[in-house]
Amino acid sequence: MQKNEMNAVILHHTCKAEELMPTTVPIPNIKPDWVLVKIRGFGINRSEIMFRSYEADAPSINLPRIPGIECVGEIADPSNSHFKKGDRVVALMGGMGRSFDGSYATFALLPTKNVFSVISDLEWAELAAIPESYFTAFGSLFECLNLEARDTLLIRGGTSATGIAAIQLAKSIGCRVIATTRQERKKVFLKEMGVDDVIIDDGKISCTLKKLLPAGINKILELVGTNTLEDSLSALAPKGILCLTGILGSKSAIASFDIIKAIPNGAYITSFFSNYPTQETINKLFEHIKTYAIKPKIAYIFQFEEISKAHLLMESNGANGKIVILTN
Repeated sequence: MQKNEMNAVILHHTCKAEELMPTTVPIPNIKPDWVLVKIRGFGINRSEIMFRSYEADAPSINLPRIPGIECVGEIADPSNSHFKKGDRVVALMGGMGRSFDGSYATFALLPTKNVFSVISDLEWAELAAIPESYFTAFGSLFECLNLEARDTLLIRGGTSATGIAAIQLAKSIGCRVIATTRQERKKVFLKEMGVDDVIIDDGKISCTLKKLLPAGINKILELVGTNTLEDSLSALAPKGILCLTGILGSKSAIASFDIIKAIPNGAYITSFFSNYPTQETINKLFEHIKTYAIKPKIAYIFQFEEISKAHLLMESNGANGKIVILTN
């Protein structure tokens, strides 16, 4: 490989996981208000599976495209930004891997606004497990749900990467946590993560929840999405809050939703959209991780050339934690 070349996964069309394969392409040329990041690692996300499988066919997506919505690494060229060469950074969201080329590469040219400094002594693999999952969980819990130690939190979709991050963050401040999983074999894992009560989710768990907490649950993080939203809402306590963050159920809209009947009297529903991270929030997240000595939960670490295996693993729902790719 030449000095001005890099490895990258380029999506020319929607495809199966087995078809993903790095190829050699030129390193992007620097331009104002964009920085060149040498990527050390990145996490695999459910949205990237959906993008590769079918969303990339949408008219709004200009293929070919390098996928990937998050990464960690070092500034290779700061351009006209405030960064210095060698600064340790995380980058995420804001159109990465969709509107412009993302992180499935050894270098990425990214808008300065998408890139954030980090002060952390974590290894690259641990750092790569944090950006999207922990940022999303942190924002959902502390910006939207106003989570406090006295709260009981239901995490619907507890074995997802964001669910696991939410468990760690909520337990770090002393909350009681109830988490769901569709698989009996994952109950032990959730208990090991510190979950107080585990519920097997068959899509209708509100009766079970009411038996467990007759007065209702005051904070709910809904990660499964619209498939289970109404069932979750019916378990809310008066003055309780539900934050709709995920769509693990792969359905982003409800055909018929009676707002007046679905939302209990005196309860509240909000949502967290992770597309607009800020340096302030990233600082708060990493300070929280440091203060409470949270160790990111990694399921598997793959090398860059094994990216198809990483996608296959996520599709199988066989991972307990974040799937991480290291680029070297």
